[in-house]
Amino acid sequence: MKAAAMKPEEIIEEVKVSNLRGRGGAGFPAGMKWSFVPRSSPKPKYIVVNADESEPGTCKDRVLMENDPHQLIEGVLIAGLAVGAHAGYIYVRGEYRYLIEIMDKAIAEAYAAGWLGKNIQGTGFDFDLYTHTGAGAYECGEESALLESLEGKRGIPRIRPPFPAVVGAFQCPTVLNNVETFCAVPKILRDGGAAFAALGVPRAGGTKMGLPHRPPQQARRVRAAHGLPGDPDDRGGGRRHSERQEIEGVHSGRLELPGADSRRVRRPHHGLRLHGGAEDHARFGRRHRNGRRHVHGEGRHAHHAILRARKLRLVHSVPRGHTWLRKILVRFHESGGTSGDIDLVGDIARNMLGRTFCPLGDAAAMPTISIVEKFRSEFEEHLSGKPCPYEGASHMVAV
Repeated sequence: MKAAAMKPEEIIEEVKVSNLRGRGGAGFPAGMKWSFVPRSSPKPKYIVVNADESEPGTCKDRVLMENDPHQLIEGVLIAGLAVGAHAGYIYVRGEYRYLIEIMDKAIAEAYAAGWLGKNIQGTGFDFDLYTHTGAGAYECGEESALLESLEGKRGIPRIRPPFPAVVGAFQCPTVLNNVETFCAVPKILRDGGAAFAALGVPRAGGTKMGLPHRPPQQARRVRAAHGLPGDPDDRGGGRRHSERQEIEGVHSGRLELPGADSRRVRRPHHGLRLHGGAEDHARFGRRHRNGRRHVHGEGRHAHHAILRARKLRLVHSVPRGHTWLRKILVRFHESGGTSGDIDLVGDIARNMLGRTFCPLGDAAAMPTISIVEKFRSEFEEHLSGKPCPYEGASHMVAV
């Protein structure tokens, strides 16, 4: 009810003050994104929740919907008040179909309690909320492909601009954020944007969900201040001391893929205590984290890390660059490669970077480029006959 008593611009300003950044990976300031929606547009406006959580090992949004679906509904309602939207859609990934039942039940409860529908709690504000399921396409995690799928079309990225804030769902102004982003909004309105901002670092406020690296039977999610040193892994007691030492700089054979396989890799000397703000990640030429990382042990060669990622991408989309990279890397892995293949892999990835409609093209190119740059010696060792221990350790750590 506090949000209903505020002016739309006051809600947006509070979200701006909070320094809430999108929790899906790109890290764009949520309040700024909301402010781009043209209030004077005669078209209806929509709120769309990206619950297509498709990256390997990412499960924070699933947990939020399982345990507190009403928190998500409240965040969506507040966004609707902020931009003058009267309808919203929660787009759930195909493999999360069971969550449709959970969300539909929560939505029915909200209607019954008068928190959805006509004249909500006597405020005169109307809002309807629906669930929509994808069909398991990785590509639909990208916002414009998600919108295409929501409209009943093939889920492929749109050419931008225009951006969803102006031309989004059904060609109308749209606010599109992921689950964790919307779930942060009620706390911001309750405690104030400044209090939320104080939990993080400059320009990246609030808390961030993570999954400590532990044995599966002991796994649990933790929430830590966004961007602060001492990531959720360490706070959850997840790493063994020796492993923490190896990752943070003692053992030079490890490599880390922030974002599972969608970001530039880090050598151990960068450490795992890098502040989580978007500007800090930009210093390392990487995009904002979206809640998980892969840590590859000394038993796995760098070229196999790329090959594994390319196989995943090809299952869900077939851009030409992915196909070429996979063919070269398979040949290389099977001992049919040449020294020229090392440079060729890097060249293909650099030519993909910034030249695809979908940002997932960049997500494939960035780790490939940096692995070739930072681990070239491992490619050369493989050419010289050093065996590749295919069974090497690979751990998924979500932060």
